[in-house]
Order: sequence, then structure tokens, then C-alpha cells
Amino acid sequence: MNSPTASGPSAPGEIASMVWEVFVRPRRGLSHQHVGSVHAADAELALRRARDLYTRRGEGVSIWVVPGGAISASCPDEKDPYFAPAADKAYRHPTFYQLPEGVKNL
Repeated sequence: MNSPTASGPSAPGEIASMVWEVFVRPRRGLSHQHVGSVHAADAELALRRARDLYTRRGEGVSIWVVPGGAISASCPDEKDPYFAPAADKAYRHPTFYQLPEGVKNL
């Protein structure tokens, strides 16, 4: 992902803002999902803006805001080599382990 972009003040006295990525958990028991981004000077303002923009109809029970620069991501173009299974590491495969006698459920 991209690093946070600081945009300079557009009016006298205005504080520079940065990009915050927004994650919303729609219901208890579900995972947070990325829903978009907001520009804000700090985390508190980012939370308020995210709430106003992404949960207007009560669709969330929890919001996370993360500075864009704090997120590291793999490149989609490197999908095959990055996620390919390591064939040279047999211990990662369940066939490597022998079950001891007497163990019924593992």
C-alpha cells in the first residue's frame, strides 16, 4: 500500500492531513473489512470522519483507522512466487508426522 500522503494546508491555520485506511466490522463475530480511506490530521478526527462516511446507516459495530504508511502489502504481480508452497520443507506437510499408537484424535 502507499505511504500516508500529507497534503499541505489549503487555508491559513489549517493543519496538514494524512491518509487513513478505514476498516469496519459489520456485525459481531465477523472480521473487519477495508471499506475506504479518509484524510485527517490525527486518529481521533479520522475515526469521526470514518464513522460519518462509512457507517451512516448503522452498518458497523467497530471501526479501525490505520495510517496508510503503517500498512505493508505484497505485490499482486508476485503472487505465484510469494504464495507458492515450500516443497523443500517437508515438515510443513501433515504426511511428515507419524501418529503415536493410542492417539485417536489429533
